[in-house]
Amino acid sequence: MPLGRRTALALPAAVAALAALVTPAVADPAPTLPGCTGTAPVICHFDVAPGAYRVTARIGGATEGRTTVTAETRRTVLGETPTAAGRPVLRSFTVQVREPEGEPTGASGSPGLDLTFGGPAPLLAGLHVSPAPGVPQLFLIGDSTVCDQLGSPYTGWGQELPQYLRAGVSVANYADSGESSRTYLDQPQLFPAVRPLINRGDTVLIQLAHNDKQTTEADYRANLTAMIDAIRAEGGRPVLVTPIVRRWFNADGTLDNGTALLVNGLGVDLPAQIRLLAAEHDVPLVDLTALTRQRVEELGPEGSKALYLTAEKRDNTHTSERGATEYAAMVRDALRDQHLLPGRLFR
Repeated sequence: MPLGRRTALALPAAVAALAALVTPAVADPAPTLPGCTGTAPVICHFDVAPGAYRVTARIGGATEGRTTVTAETRRTVLGETPTAAGRPVLRSFTVQVREPEGEPTGASGSPGLDLTFGGPAPLLAGLHVSPAPGVPQLFLIGDSTVCDQLGSPYTGWGQELPQYLRAGVSVANYADSGESSRTYLDQPQLFPAVRPLINRGDTVLIQLAHNDKQTTEADYRANLTAMIDAIRAEGGRPVLVTPIVRRWFNADGTLDNGTALLVNGLGVDLPAQIRLLAAEHDVPLVDLTALTRQRVEELGPEGSKALYLTAEKRDNTHTSERGATEYAAMVRDALRDQHLLPGRLFR
């Protein structure tokens, strides 16, 4: 379980010692760091218990570098970071270690904390890992377009969101493939497991619509309202997120159709219902449907293929790494612009 109102899990002293930050004046191209192997990429593993951890990395070396950091199941926690020769930089971020480490109903993954320092020219000079008890949590409730996807090229926008946040907030992505508003409420590993982890002041983003293909308007509204009320009962702050569009063009190059804009098989305009619920319940809204529609229409039928898995999988619903990264940036901007997280937490 992530750290929260329950007892914090301490990092073993031996691991803490191994993870001591290395701070040479000019880093060697490939220093030997306990717990880490390889050079391109550098892969590090620490045997720690589930919880939130602050990671501080000294990135750079004697040559120019371009380093990206991923954690656990392909979560991007630091975007590509250029470093000049002989001028390493310190970067910190928070990683949530949980079991299962990816989708809540998926494979367990490896225990402990896994970090990969990759990119075009990865350079790692030092690393420090410490527990982050009581750190604010940003929960993500959603479907396959949000979740930590296990296999490339599939990538959820929640998988790319951590790179836009500094240390001091833990992104707890509990999105799960194939879930509707009803199944997310019912599955023991999903909302029933997430609810007791919410601490006072935590923010919870909810994006559920893609799999509500035969959900009635009344049931859809009731399901989302139940989540809103339960999150507030725990002292959390719910935020409703309309779903990303499907890449389904009309002949005139617009997405003005039910398939693209998530009108379900019963004629329920799901994003419209989310907007109404946000207004009725005074819940902050991230209108990702409107934002992604604007971006896809801007790129057009050909250019927008790169945002989805059109070429790779003939899939116009799930995003590529590029699409997930762009859409995560839209969520970041909305959170920042609406002051839903402190400004100091954003990259």
